[in-house]
Amino acid sequence: MVKKFLLITVLAFVFSAFVIPEKIAKKADKAIAKFYEIENFSKTPLTITETLNTNTPSEFSKENLFKIEANGSFLGYGYVGNAPSKTATFDYIVLFDKDFIITKSKVLVYREEYGGEIGSKRWLRQFEGSKAGTKELKYQEDIIPISGATISVRSMTKAVNELLESIATLQAKKAL
Repeated sequence: MVKKFLLITVLAFVFSAFVIPEKIAKKADKAIAKFYEIENFSKTPLTITETLNTNTPSEFSKENLFKIEANGSFLGYGYVGNAPSKTATFDYIVLFDKDFIITKSKVLVYREEYGGEIGSKRWLRQFEGSKAGTKELKYQEDIIPISGATISVRSMTKAVNELLESIATLQAKKAL
């Protein structure tokens, strides 16, 4: 019981202090450059107050929600997150257009031996077109399962639903 409590406490601390590691940031930048077919762009972090952050299911740090611009033009928004898999976690990026409609999602780093199929472009395309404030994506209805990756599929679906809910909350509070 004590071990479980310590593990949960450590995980809560790690997730609440989520800072994007350099390796993940580089992979995110590469995904952004490829998607927008540009080499040079800037990411401007969007600041979410601690009070608002506690009212959203997704965790927003100083740098994981950002505006993407290139040559003085606004391209969209990005979010880098971390979600649990069976025994580890995986990192992902979600790109949005100006109306916070998902245009791209990508698994950046997957740390499990099994379940890496969630990184498939074909599978991830299911999230494209989803908008903040609309209906929740349902596993086995809107999102197809993958044999051998059940936990990761459910986790990615939950993470995207929580992100969309969080964005809708921030929009309602005029924080975005």
